[in-house]
Amino acid sequence: MKTIANYFRKVGIIALLMLTISPIMSQNGNGYITINGTLKDAKTNREIYFAYITIPDLHIGTVSNNDGEFTLKISNKILVNEVEFSHIGYKTKRVPLKNLIDKDNVITLEPSSVMVGEVTIRPLDPYEIVAEALRKVQYNYSENPNMLTGFYRETIKQRRNYISISEALVDIYKTSYKPFGGADRVKILKGRKSTNVKKADTLVVKLQGGPRILLMLDIAKNFEEFFYEDFENYYNLTLEDMVAIEDKISYVISFVQKPEIIYPLYYGKLYIDTKNLAITHAQFSINLNNVEEATRLFVRKKPRGVKFEVTNTSYLATYTEHNGRYYLSYLRNELAFKANWKRRIFNTNYDIVSEMAITDRDLENAVKFPLKESFRMSEVLAETVEAFNDEDFWGEHNYIRPEESIQSAIKRYGRKLMRQQK
Repeated sequence: MKTIANYFRKVGIIALLMLTISPIMSQNGNGYITINGTLKDAKTNREIYFAYITIPDLHIGTVSNNDGEFTLKISNKILVNEVEFSHIGYKTKRVPLKNLIDKDNVITLEPSSVMVGEVTIRPLDPYEIVAEALRKVQYNYSENPNMLTGFYRETIKQRRNYISISEALVDIYKTSYKPFGGADRVKILKGRKSTNVKKADTLVVKLQGGPRILLMLDIAKNFEEFFYEDFENYYNLTLEDMVAIEDKISYVISFVQKPEIIYPLYYGKLYIDTKNLAITHAQFSINLNNVEEATRLFVRKKPRGVKFEVTNTSYLATYTEHNGRYYLSYLRNELAFKANWKRRIFNTNYDIVSEMAITDRDLENAVKFPLKESFRMSEVLAETVEAFNDEDFWGEHNYIRPEESIQSAIKRYGRKLMRQQK
């Protein structure tokens, strides 16, 4: 069993903070087509967020945002007949590409019910299921390194206002999921930022580690940081349900730290395929019952006279299957905290969100780039990229479509930047 000190060093890098003072498809002339749309529940008409939109049998894809909206770009050089839409608890849907032309695309997904006869019979002991899933990681995920292309975005809000928006296109050298496969590497290919910090502000909030830290949420790759060897001594597990994911049935196993454990561990849900026991999704948070100890996991530097308190954490990792192997598709980190100055009456609330969608992957030509080109754990993305005002900045590359509030902030800050440059 790892020491508690080693454990905290690892859990603390899941979302480090550094606090310091200071729907139409269009053909264009650039060699690609763009599909825009919104995903909705066929029964309730509610938007479906964090759904995966991809080209069947290829490794091109993106995810829908918090408003259910998506944008997918497809090269003219690729022969594409259909676009696939999938999400937990819904039937996977394929739509002919020709049906998405020149329309305000609203794609509806039907909720999926699980038939008992479809489920592989296993002893329904959640501890055995999780233990076997962890043992089978090296067989269910890539045994060789991959080259991934990802789109990364991080936002920081002070109350209701965005004070920082940073985005980047990244290359990821994804190492093998076999034991001792090594550490992943991330390289920034292209990035931009926008900031709206007033001169009068005395507290600057920065997210340290960016996409490199977010990769730690790949729970299949880093499972020993979440479910170490004797996890049954620290967690209570319950088999809650079974759901359909990409037309396959998964166990839903909830986990929560045992009441006698005083250190902040995790609670959440694992989605595990009933046939091959691959972890397909993971949703989890840090237990904040011991809020002071939990807060210390995140704050790396702070000014005197201010007290911080983490009020919410939320993590998400999803995977997609291809030819019997599972590959990382989406990661998301949400963190909320409040800052209380001793001589001020009111608290200031902050919300930080970072997310990354894998938009392309190459399974054959994985070349490790030099460590000196890699994004480091200590770096801050907003300090390494330039300000932006170009609406077509991403060109042919896929990205996560901004939510309406983010898009409005980008346009507002872009206009402000243009005025400053005149």
